[in-house]
Amino acid sequence: MSVNTQVQRSLFDEVMVPCYSPMEMIPVRGQGSVIWDQEGKEYIDFAGGIAVSCLGHCHPVMVEALTEQAHKIWHLSNVMTNEPALRLAKKLTEVSFAEKVFFANSGAEANEAALKLARRWAKETHGEEKTEIIAFIQGFHGRTFFTVTVGGQPAYSDGFGPKPGDITHLPYNDIEALKAHISDKTCAVMMEPLQGEGGVLSPTNEFAQAVRDLCDQHNALLIFDEVQTGNGRTGEFYAYQGLGVTPDILSTAKSLGGGFPIGAMLTTTELAQHMKVGVHGSTYGGNPLACAVADAVVNYISQPAILAGVKEREAWLKEGLAALNDKYNIFADIRGKGLLIGAELNQEWQGRARDILVASGNNGLLLLVAGANVVRFTPSLVITKNEIDQGLAKLDQAIASLL
Repeated sequence: MSVNTQVQRSLFDEVMVPCYSPMEMIPVRGQGSVIWDQEGKEYIDFAGGIAVSCLGHCHPVMVEALTEQAHKIWHLSNVMTNEPALRLAKKLTEVSFAEKVFFANSGAEANEAALKLARRWAKETHGEEKTEIIAFIQGFHGRTFFTVTVGGQPAYSDGFGPKPGDITHLPYNDIEALKAHISDKTCAVMMEPLQGEGGVLSPTNEFAQAVRDLCDQHNALLIFDEVQTGNGRTGEFYAYQGLGVTPDILSTAKSLGGGFPIGAMLTTTELAQHMKVGVHGSTYGGNPLACAVADAVVNYISQPAILAGVKEREAWLKEGLAALNDKYNIFADIRGKGLLIGAELNQEWQGRARDILVASGNNGLLLLVAGANVVRFTPSLVITKNEIDQGLAKLDQAIASLL
């Protein structure tokens, strides 16, 4: 009996909670930035599992790290520590501002820890009244009830009953709005240093600096959500390093494990002391398998040549998209940093980002959307020039099929 007759797409509708609507094809194998489905059809991967597969599929660095750790120890819980977790934590402090690390399993969990730390710090250092969290419209910070409420997209947080309170949403890149609202009751400002889900929007340098300055003026913490932008995605190891603005707390996940689930909250020694024993925790956080893989990923990506290669690939992809735009007049803007790129559709193509995603899939290309009007590209950070060229050719065919 073949794999295809054993597991079919119809089984999803039969056994899975219907909060996803996956493509009809089922991938079964991947190598680099190419995957193959059950029928053997080949796809170029410009989606990278939503900015997760930073080294592509089955990279030998990750396979070797996982295989080696799989023969040692799999799980301990935080009643004990383990060598891979300590090695990874040390490495993360070396590549960032941070002095202390808390491990979780996802970006949402890392953000949950960051928000809890901010509230706990404010309570213990400034009193009960300092509770407000400011975030930004169209921001995205995860799907737990706290993080989805802090996220600035009501469609994701409405319909679940009373929401966590004292959360304010302001326009992104609007210095005056922030200046007018922030106060000494604000305990933290949470922002993405490049909005991903919200449309691939970069902050101006002036806005990023103003957020830092206003936080300092009002004794508020600055939390950078680098779940999507971190681990080399923008061509810096963390995006804050390209902005010249340092947060107090940083969350990272997605590409941290290159496909193995792991998240982390990074902060300073001074702030970390408010997370005393018993205040927060995670059964799986710091799992040896996850940390061994992530350590290998971080060691590889943090090499200067790899980070420089991200910016080189950004240029290849943006040039290719510009050429397609010259041919089809479809994009109003091509933006983003590194390999987090958004192509905003022009007036004639409004609302058709998903049409392009579906047509691309039919033509052997996997990509993403960021809302109804932005096509999003988050490929492997080591994708080859040939794979980029193949993917752009498939995107050309997909757009042509929609004319």
